[in-house]
Amino acid sequence: MNKKILLWSITAALAGFLFGFDVVVISGADQKLQALWGSSDSFHGSVVMGMALWGTVLGAIFGGIPTNKFGRKNTLLAIGVLFAVSAIGSALANDPYIFAFARFIGGIGVGASTIAAPAYISEIAPAKDRGRLVAMYQFNIVFGIMIAYLSNYLLSDIGENAWRWMLGVEAIPAVLYMLFALKLPKSPRWLLSQGKETEAREILKFIDENADVEKEIKDFNSHNEKSDKTETIFLKKYRFPLILVFLIAFFNQFSGINAVLYYAPRIFEAAGLEESSALLNSIGLGVTNLVFTLLGVFLIDKLGRKTLMYVGSAAYIISLSLLSAAFFLEWTGMAVPFFLFLFIGAHAIGQGTVIWVFISEIFPNHLRASGQSFGSSTHWVLAALIPSLFPFMLKAIGGGMVFLVFAGMMVLQLLFVAFMMPETKGKTLEELEDIILKK
Repeated sequence: MNKKILLWSITAALAGFLFGFDVVVISGADQKLQALWGSSDSFHGSVVMGMALWGTVLGAIFGGIPTNKFGRKNTLLAIGVLFAVSAIGSALANDPYIFAFARFIGGIGVGASTIAAPAYISEIAPAKDRGRLVAMYQFNIVFGIMIAYLSNYLLSDIGENAWRWMLGVEAIPAVLYMLFALKLPKSPRWLLSQGKETEAREILKFIDENADVEKEIKDFNSHNEKSDKTETIFLKKYRFPLILVFLIAFFNQFSGINAVLYYAPRIFEAAGLEESSALLNSIGLGVTNLVFTLLGVFLIDKLGRKTLMYVGSAAYIISLSLLSAAFFLEWTGMAVPFFLFLFIGAHAIGQGTVIWVFISEIFPNHLRASGQSFGSSTHWVLAALIPSLFPFMLKAIGGGMVFLVFAGMMVLQLLFVAFMMPETKGKTLEELEDIILKK
């Protein structure tokens, strides 16, 4: 693999580390903040905990605009600024509304990163390595999640304001990420779409001096010339990729993954574990996520996207059914943690590894950021709704019924993989454009 492309892909994928850290770091402060501000379950879930996710929705809906207009690299730099401001603001907040606003800013960064980072990596990566390079964004997400759980555990006993340190420490990796991102070249496909062929040619030569740069430019331009720049992803001819993106994002969240990540300590305590044990088991979830994501990254260009989704779907159904049974039958001890580890492994090797790769592949070059925005928006609207309602649903209908619903949704996902999802491994973005638009 080209070392330059690997380094740039890792750098862009570090936006995923900030994404993962930001989304999960709040779990360590969850119940402390509710007690501190005396919030009701509904206010705490929808405002204190949920506001970051609504910021993510906004970032996902509108993140395609700066990604297209100002470029992938500049958008990635702006994302680093948003994460740093959010970390400092939430750490210094003295009431739930200022706290929620600071978290909302970080959420915008999360949503925009799900567009800019995968789009950037997919556009600089060769077809044979694109899956694992884009999947490094997901690896960094779960690495950020694991570090957030570990950081929360290490900081949990430092005093009354431990939650401030948990949230504020994110500013350090945010600033480091911005410094690394300054060294990234611009996406050559984006430059070509802006008519900057000379600059794109220089970067393509820099990426691989042995590549047939003129052929790459010719292939891009031949597809670009056929495209109408006034088109939107909602035209009839783009209905199939639009449905694919919607469904993979829909099923991703109806697995219950974000609810589990956000409320892992609460779920463990509901299953009878003490607070310290709950936080420690949360670290176990982070490690499991990391290990199985690494396995997914290794396999995605070997076995393909569809095979990983088959494996993940089957493991989802088994683990969620067992979790439901554990709550219905009141199993105690390590049953719930074990089944949650199995669930996290199922997510990591399937949906977790595949989603951002798949969404970044199936739209034409001129609509990639818009398609990515639609997929991310669907993902994050549901990622805001489901965790916001989770504390209420856990209390109202119980963990058994909640996890049973999630298991039923994963049966539907298995049918989606079997009958609708195309395989995209090993093909150039231009080849995929021709294949998918013919369906």
